[in-house]
Amino acid sequence: MTLTESRGMTTTTADDALLLLGKELKAAGYRFTTITPATHERVNRRPAAARATDLRGVFGWSRPFGPGVLPDRIVDLMDAAGVLARDGDEWRSLVRFSCYDGELFAHSAFPTDAPDSVFFGPDTYRMADAATAVAAGRQVTRAVDIGCGTGAGAIAVAKRAPGAEVVAVDINDKALRYAAVNTSLAGLGNVRPVHSDLLSGVDGEFDLILTNPPFMIDPAGRAYRDGGEHGYELSLKIIDQAAERLAPGGQLVLFTGTGIVDGRDPFRDAAAERLDGTGLNWEYREVDPDVYGEELDGPAYEHAERIAVVVLTATRDGR
Repeated sequence: MTLTESRGMTTTTADDALLLLGKELKAAGYRFTTITPATHERVNRRPAAARATDLRGVFGWSRPFGPGVLPDRIVDLMDAAGVLARDGDEWRSLVRFSCYDGELFAHSAFPTDAPDSVFFGPDTYRMADAATAVAAGRQVTRAVDIGCGTGAGAIAVAKRAPGAEVVAVDINDKALRYAAVNTSLAGLGNVRPVHSDLLSGVDGEFDLILTNPPFMIDPAGRAYRDGGEHGYELSLKIIDQAAERLAPGGQLVLFTGTGIVDGRDPFRDAAAERLDGTGLNWEYREVDPDVYGEELDGPAYEHAERIAVVVLTATRDGR
């Protein structure tokens, strides 16, 4: 499948250039593991990290750089893709590239402050690992990644179910652009990015529904991060829609987060109430009991003693 076909629209010069940029980085042996924003900021505060001196500094650490640091071919592609910001001799990449599962993923540069930022980080790795564990152990003919972002989950599933139709949905056009580019970078023909608010823009049932929705209480209201008043409202909506759209034998894999209050998990309680009566068999476990601790200093989480990331799986009987 070409990039044009995967997006269902005319390929733009910028998309082609971004794809070629990714291919150039692959050919150069580029590798980078994206960490949490707090750790990223901490590392970049070191004096030696003030400016980028190589590909990882530019496309991984999002550090400023200047003329002569990168090959002309890379700079030309950045210009053509619209991802090079210049301010005199201080230049910055507007895109990062991270590695997972042997593939390269384009996503937003650090810091991800813009409302349409496309996030990639530790939660992406955890979610995709959970999805691949499911996909490797069951027959998948039709899958959907809700809030696909970079498309990492959809791509990981598509690699393990090459005969499946995998739909990657998001409301963020920039995310769909990156998902299409990343799909092409991975050389896959069975991932289809679609603009959709949850499952409203796609039809039919699914053998696998995977998702890592926004789950933070975000006063800034950034779409990629804000999960609602309590952080889990979007996750509950996904549970409701999955209960209606799972095929017989189908499974929901929901990777999300929750603030723990006085030893109680309010999202688990709310999810249990939602799932009661749906006929779905479900399991729930903490993947990491303590993440994003810096958020506990702000008013949004002054009620919580910790923030945990969790995986909820729900399965419909049949098949």
